[in-house]
Amino acid sequence: MQWMELSLHTTHEAVDWVSTMLGTTDYAGDIQVTEYLQDLGGSSPQPLDWAFTIFLHLPYDFRANTHVEEITNRLFSLHRTGQASELQTVIVAEKPSQLSLSTLRHQIGKRFVILTTDAIYQPEDQPEIADEISIRLKQSLSFGSGLHPTTIVSLQLLERHILPTMQGLDLGSGSGILSVAIAKLGASVLALDNDSIAVQSTQDAVHRNGVAQQVTVMEGSLGGGSDLGHWMGGETLDHVPTLRPTGSFDFVVANLLARVHIILADDFRRALRRTDLHPGLLMTAGFTTDYEDEVATALTNAGFEAVDCERLNEWVALAYRLKA
Repeated sequence: MQWMELSLHTTHEAVDWVSTMLGTTDYAGDIQVTEYLQDLGGSSPQPLDWAFTIFLHLPYDFRANTHVEEITNRLFSLHRTGQASELQTVIVAEKPSQLSLSTLRHQIGKRFVILTTDAIYQPEDQPEIADEISIRLKQSLSFGSGLHPTTIVSLQLLERHILPTMQGLDLGSGSGILSVAIAKLGASVLALDNDSIAVQSTQDAVHRNGVAQQVTVMEGSLGGGSDLGHWMGGETLDHVPTLRPTGSFDFVVANLLARVHIILADDFRRALRRTDLHPGLLMTAGFTTDYEDEVATALTNAGFEAVDCERLNEWVALAYRLKA
């Protein structure tokens, strides 16, 4: 059987968007993400910015050209803004099983190493990393692959602030990467998301990384988040279970759109508890510096004070604690 191989380059910021757009087509097969490959040819308007190359294989039949046209239209805005290269196509006799996916290794902060499911890697391959924490994720339709800047800055804050004695909430758990990271840092966490696909992805990541005893996965939202619909703009949800904010968490992590942080600022405060050991910590991400002041104002007005931040390009993650 012949296959049509589709490939394109993308940036750190757009890799999750591109993967999700490709994955939500009815005919999409396995999506494979590799580190940037320079030998694909074609037009690359900003070659110095490419971080990853994405491959998708379609059966080469009478529908193939129609599918390519649809994918091209889906990716047009990202290509126009320089976040993705032109789509390249080639006919191949066989679909590669892994390409170079097994070599993709992504280090974040001082300790985290993000690996694909089948990556061939041993910690001793990088002896300079002390107390390394590896996280394995399969390709999913949920955000949080470890490649997007919002995930990177979130993990950097977690590395500095999460302690083994903590119990917390990961609101908008997505792929489950932050919940797994929290568990591997020794804490316990409730992973909560209002998207059923994200819930499944989180459950897979939790079991894949052997942290099921420390992570509870639920579908739902915190407080007023149940009335906001799908956080990422997906189909409207008729009913989302509500978790009441009752001061039961030492920390809350939320990698979500700015508007969600602003609306849920008071619910974040009510969900946290302040103890002698922990001050009630909130870590927010998922927005750019364009929205930083609005988010910061909402959190300050809700009773938080800033303690830390992390930035990557225009993306930002903020750490706040309850005011004494």
